[in-house]
This record gives sequence, structure tokens and C-alpha cells, in this order.
Amino acid sequence: MTTPETPASGALSVLRRALAQSPELRRGLLASVLMAAVVAVGKLVVPVLVQQILDQGIQNDGSWRPRFVFGAGTLALLVTVATYLMGRATYSRLVRSAEDTLFGLRVAAFDHVHRLSVADHNDSKRGVLVSRVTSDIETIARFAQYGGVAWPLNVVLIIGVLMMMTVYSWQLTLVAIVAYLPVIPILRALQKRQLAAYEVFRTRVGETISEFSEAIMGAAVLRAYGVTGRARRRLRAAVGAQYKADLGAVKYFSLVFSVGDLFGGLALAAVLGVGVWQGPAWGLEVGELIAVLFLVNLLQMPVSELGEILDTTQTAIAGWRKVLDLIDTPVEIIEPDDGTEIAPGPVMVEAVGVGFSYRTGPPVLTAVDTVIPAGANVAIVGETGSGKTTLAKLLARLADPLDGSIRFQGVDLRELSPEARHRAVRMVPQDGFLFATTVAENVRFGRDGATRADVERAFAMLGLDWWVARLPGGLDTEVGERGENLSVGERQLVALARAQLADPGLLILDEATSAVDPETERALADALVRLAEGRTMVSIAHRLSTAEVADLVLVFDRGRLIEQGSHDSLLALGGVYASMFASWIGNTRHSAA
Repeated sequence: MTTPETPASGALSVLRRALAQSPELRRGLLASVLMAAVVAVGKLVVPVLVQQILDQGIQNDGSWRPRFVFGAGTLALLVTVATYLMGRATYSRLVRSAEDTLFGLRVAAFDHVHRLSVADHNDSKRGVLVSRVTSDIETIARFAQYGGVAWPLNVVLIIGVLMMMTVYSWQLTLVAIVAYLPVIPILRALQKRQLAAYEVFRTRVGETISEFSEAIMGAAVLRAYGVTGRARRRLRAAVGAQYKADLGAVKYFSLVFSVGDLFGGLALAAVLGVGVWQGPAWGLEVGELIAVLFLVNLLQMPVSELGEILDTTQTAIAGWRKVLDLIDTPVEIIEPDDGTEIAPGPVMVEAVGVGFSYRTGPPVLTAVDTVIPAGANVAIVGETGSGKTTLAKLLARLADPLDGSIRFQGVDLRELSPEARHRAVRMVPQDGFLFATTVAENVRFGRDGATRADVERAFAMLGLDWWVARLPGGLDTEVGERGENLSVGERQLVALARAQLADPGLLILDEATSAVDPETERALADALVRLAEGRTMVSIAHRLSTAEVADLVLVFDRGRLIEQGSHDSLLALGGVYASMFASWIGNTRHSAA
């Protein structure tokens, strides 16, 4: 029978996993703990020296021993300075460790996101993934910088204080312990609720970032349709939910912090009262009583800080759990250890019984069988949601089929080495995504190590050098965020040049001509003709004019390949494609009229 996981055991489990995931945090951890212990011991020396000055430096007759007092005072000063310097060194050491941990976790999370299947990306909003690699990891860094010092320092300090108090008076030590005893069940109860509250809060943060990301990316659409009010209401709802979750978490923090102060004051008052009342009977001298009061006061600091430490720790555990959940998401696209290579040139593609579905949805592709000859120009047509784009993503291995296989040159795509696959296939998506840098740098993403001359040659081979010359900065023209400084058609020209530079054997165009402005339509059409030379071309055809000139047309309906053949043969068949083409011709003529 499995024991259910409590919040406390769950927190320890997360911390163990986190330490295993972050070797940077484990490295030198023992040395940092020992340094924190030295700091704690340094804090304990001062009350002892105060007691010695009062009891040994001052005589019963009112005289005092200057040499002893000044010597003990000087030692106290040196210990205080040394403790400060050691504390600063310990903190600096842990800050460096925290930054190394932050870097390692971000890289690991970022790398994992890019290895996940498109099925996972469809399930997760972008803002949630962004939250995992930004704000969630920041909470871990804050814990490593503060909690990493505070936990060992305060634990050693509490143990040391109690031991020193016992040396002076075990009776007063019991009084202090009894006064603090209720703190344990109270903090335990608050800790359970606090951890749950921070879990909710971290989830709400991800949802808020997702809403803001969506609203910012879709700002033009929202303004064009006059629905900014609806978006604003969604944002307010998300921010309001985060606000309530934050208040719920902070409520427990304030309670924990107040509990430490309250019981610290009670303990100090109890020790002082009992010490004055019974101290002489127990043989307690004035200096010893004052030393005990110093120690109780010293005990109050770590207990009071316990609220802040718990708050930072709970936040970090919630953030760590989110990041670890992301890293634990199974990577379905497993690269082979010793992958197969294939010869460069046009690629023959085979789909054998291919089936696929996203995480929680129905099948998107079912039993797809086809052969695409090397060097063929293929058009994939079908209604929206018929599975066209999903097949294109499988060809680019953004996901693996759940059933069947896809083969390049007779080799299962899952057995190809990553290098061979990247050389063999490139996909130009519908939006022609560009990074916020220059035209040249965007094209160089097509092949590692490409030079400026290679970029110029790619444009020239597509017959687009005239277009580059017309740009205000030529290849050094800044395209802006997501290419906003260029028109839709111009962004596609850059994307095609990137594909040309990569020189794949198979090029996939995901409706790359569906939203092209008239000014660059002819340039794009000419570039596509040149780009298709010497390679296999698969186009998701939004316009059936693309299918007219294709060697092979694949017709999809509800995830099934229902017809395939040349344009003329499918028209003669009189099936779904013939109906689609007749409807498209009618619409085209009507628009022209």
C-alpha cells in the first residue's frame, strides 16, 4: 500500500530532485554550510564574552580589571568583524552558486522545450512555457541566494544557543523551550497551507503571462475588430486571479512572521521573570543571567526569520515543482545514438500507415499511405483541419507518428541522424517567422557557419538580389520584432532565402503563399520555381493553382488520404478534388468579375 505524499514529504522530494537536477547547487554545498556554521558560532561568542566581562571583569567591591575588560572587549570586536567578513564571503559564495544554478536550469528547461513534440506545444500555452523558464526559475534563484545561507546558519544558531543556555542554566533553557514549543505545530499547520497557496500562485502567474503574451501578439487583430474591451476583461480576470492567489500566499507569510515575533517576546519575558525570581536560588550570577537573555534574544532572530525563510522556500519549491514537471515531460522524439546517413539530393518520401493525434484530441491522421518520388512537386489539399499541416510537421519530425512510419530514401525518419535529417528537410511555415535582427542574420539561420557571401548567393540564386538592393540597409536592414518592418510577402522572401541557403533535399511549404501582398507575389512565384529545382517539394496548397502544376496531388479529408494522383487524373476521377477545383474556379471567376 502506497503512503500518500504529505506536503512536507512532497517538499523534501522536490528538494531532493532539485539538488539532483542542479549539480551547480550541490557543488561546494558542504563548504558553504561549514562557513555558515562558523558564522553562527561567531554570533555565540559575543554573549559569552559579555558574561565574562560582567562576572570576571567587575569585582564585587565595584572595582574592575581594565586589562581583562579591554582584552575581552577587543576579542568581541575582532570576533564580530570576523563573523561579518565570513558571513559576507558565505553569501557571495552562495550568490555565485545561485547564478550558476539559474543558468543551468534555464538552459535545461529551454533545451527541453525545444525537444518536445508539437503535441506538447499544442497543449501548453506559450506564456506558461515562458513562465517556466523565467519567473519560476527566478524564485529558485532568490531561495538559493537567501535561503541557502539562512537555513544552515539559523539551524546551527538555534542548536548552539540552546546548548550555550544549557551550560549557563538548564532550568532557564527549559523555560525558553516551553515558551517556544507552540511554534512547532503552528508553523507546521501554516507550512502545509502556505505550500498549497504558492502552488496556486505559481499557476496563476503562468496563466497571466500567457494572457498578456496572447494580447500583445494579437494587438492588431483586437484593435481591428474593436474587441480590446474583451481582451482587457480577460487580462483583468487573470490579473485578479493572480492577485487573490498572491494575497492568499502572503497571508500565511504574515502569520508565520508574526508567530516568530510573538513567541520570541514571550520567551524573553518568561526567561527574564523566572531568572530574576529564581536565579539566585539556582546559583545564577548577574552576568550569566544577562548572557542567557542575550542568547534568548539571539534565538529570537532565527525564529522570527523562520517566516521569511519558509516563505522563500515555499515559493522556490512551488517554482521548482513547475520546472521539474516541465523537465519530466517525456521527450517523444528520441534521436538515435548512431543514426543512419543518406546521400544528399532529392528525397524519396514514403508514408506507411501513418496515424497521429494530439494529447487529448481525436485522431488527426489515420492510416496515411503514399509514396512521393524524389524530385517530385507535390501539393497537399483539403479543408481546414483535414490534417495537412500535421503531416507536414511529421515530415519535418516536429513529432513522430503514433502509428506507422515515415521514410526518407527507405530509411525510417526515426533512424536518421539529426545531422542527416537537418540536411535532408526544411520547412517554411505559413507565417515566415523572422527574428529581431538583420535580413542577413535571419537567412544565416538556415545553415550554421554560413558566410555573408553564402547569404548573397542564396538571394542571387532565387533571383532576389534586386529586392535586397532596394532595402534601405541591404542585407543589414533590421527586420524588427517578428519581421514587422517588412511586409508579409517580404518576410516570405527572406524565409525562402533561408531555405535556399540550407539546400535541403526535401522542402516543405506550409501555405507559404497564402497571404502574400500583390507587390511581391510575382517575385515570390519566380523564387519558388527556382527553389524547387533539384529537390523534392511538398506544398500545403491554399490556392489550387499550386495543385494545377504539381506532379502529385494528395487530397485529405478528416485525417484520411482519400485521393492521390495528378491534377488531370483527379479531375477525370470526378471525386472530392474535382468538386473542390470546380468550386475554386467558380469563386475565382466570380471574384474576377
